[in-house]
Amino acid sequence: MHDRPEGGVSTLHRRPWVDVIRNRRGVSALEFALVAPVLFMLVFGIIQFGITFNNFLALTDGVRAASRVLAASRSSNTPLTSATNAIYLSAPNLTKTSMTITVAVGGTNCVSDGACAMALTAAAGGSASVQASYPCNLTIMGVNYAPNCTLTSLTTERVE
Repeated sequence: MHDRPEGGVSTLHRRPWVDVIRNRRGVSALEFALVAPVLFMLVFGIIQFGITFNNFLALTDGVRAASRVLAASRSSNTPLTSATNAIYLSAPNLTKTSMTITVAVGGTNCVSDGACAMALTAAAGGSASVQASYPCNLTIMGVNYAPNCTLTSLTTERVE
């Protein structure tokens, strides 16, 4: 009788690379290393889209509040400032300097409080609208998937 393992090949004639191929240690670590980047990109993408959606909701709420303030400001001396401040108060997590705000009464843009107050006085029953834009950041793991992304919201109210 010869000393042979169950495979039928004696230990003297076994090739060393066969042991390496049959060894299963570290397979789960290798599988995790292959799946981890995709998993992390998915998780960070969900988080980043959640932050962007939150910014959009805050911007929309701010524009709605500003439009409401503007429509009810016929007797105010500072309707443009009041509308702009309403956006800032309703969206405190957004950077003020990154927002672009456009206020219009009857289709004409307001450039100052005085011009806006005069336009509101003459526009009873007309329209007052506020539009705001805010840049969004969709950078996930160092890759910007939407470099020109801008969140925009527009609300129009009837002047009281």
